[in-house]
Amino acid sequence: MGTAQPGAGAGPSEPHAEGGRFEIRVRGTLGEGLRSAFGELTVTLRPAETVMYGWGIDQSALYGILDRIQALGLELLEVRGLPSPPGGEKPSG
Repeated sequence: MGTAQPGAGAGPSEPHAEGGRFEIRVRGTLGEGLRSAFGELTVTLRPAETVMYGWGIDQSALYGILDRIQALGLELLEVRGLPSPPGGEKPSG
């Protein structure tokens, strides 16, 4: 079996079909100004870390988010893919 090729899969008209779900953790709790830099993500504050969730994120968008984390001087703790919810829709909440 071969490896997946960039751009393979759904076309631009179906961004959620191609994009995945991710959880990104950074050290510390981000203030309002830093949280606003990640408007496309759902941000949850924890005592010692900030957890950001994204839905329908393709690989290039994920790299852009990681570049932003680095440019802002944040310490990246973890990035992990999450399973898709039933029905493939963004959970409400």
